[in-house]
Amino acid sequence: MRLVKYVATLLLSIGISATTLAAEPHGRVLVLLSGENQLLLKDGKTYPTGYYLNEFGVPADSLLKAGYELVLVTPNGKAPSVDERSVDPLYFSGNRNEMLRTQSVVQNLPGISKPQVLAEVLAGDLTQYAGLLIPGGHAPLIDLANNPQVGELLKYFHTAGKPTAAICHGPITLLSAQDNPKAFEAGLIEGKQPQANNWIYQGYRMTIFADAEERVFENSLKGDKIRYYPAKAMATAGGKLEQAKAWTPNVVVDRELITGQNPFSDHALAKALLAQLQSAQQSIPEQNSRTDQQ
Repeated sequence: MRLVKYVATLLLSIGISATTLAAEPHGRVLVLLSGENQLLLKDGKTYPTGYYLNEFGVPADSLLKAGYELVLVTPNGKAPSVDERSVDPLYFSGNRNEMLRTQSVVQNLPGISKPQVLAEVLAGDLTQYAGLLIPGGHAPLIDLANNPQVGELLKYFHTAGKPTAAICHGPITLLSAQDNPKAFEAGLIEGKQPQANNWIYQGYRMTIFADAEERVFENSLKGDKIRYYPAKAMATAGGKLEQAKAWTPNVVVDRELITGQNPFSDHALAKALLAQLQSAQQSIPEQNSRTDQQ
């Protein structure tokens, strides 16, 4: 009888331990989103925007399935908006059910209706985050491309060598990691060739929504134009752009930076981000082992 009780207790403890281990995330990934949804155009009008559903949902879904916890943050703590034009089966290989499933994944993310405030994240412990994800949509042009606090966040991940993944218009966020991103943006809007002083991604290989793709988007504006082209802005700052044929998947990896060109680069970007996260995770036991041997 004692043996039976001992075995039962042992099995119960093993079960509890396994459940506990399964519940523990592999790590936390910070997701930086815009808190704005009205893009100012060249003529002064505004365009309703937000994040692109697949550019957020596909990488988020992949990270969750791999056991990562997602922490959402916007500059002002406002809930991010979805660009309604992205709620389209077109961006899910024509599969409406997959679109609806991804939409449900995003809608059920902790913090989707009340994300953290960027200033508070910066004041906290950034070492808890294994990587950074920046979805696209035109919204990053509003409050992520010209924000010194965003620049501070990027500098942490850059210095720590932790993966930073941005897709479509998301890479425009990288312009905040320079001395004066607001002045740089003002120069772009005025049609000048501004200098990006001390930009941490100077000389990095990268990609972003191409000019040819942006012109197709502008055709939907009925004569209106965006204030500057993101690809030209990145090249002006000193990025080495690698663009593929319009509307084809394209992901560029250079050191810790992972960039995707357009909405159709979603799966490839998610795969590249996971690869870097898992590689970093595997290196930790090796480093600990070397430390123990010393």
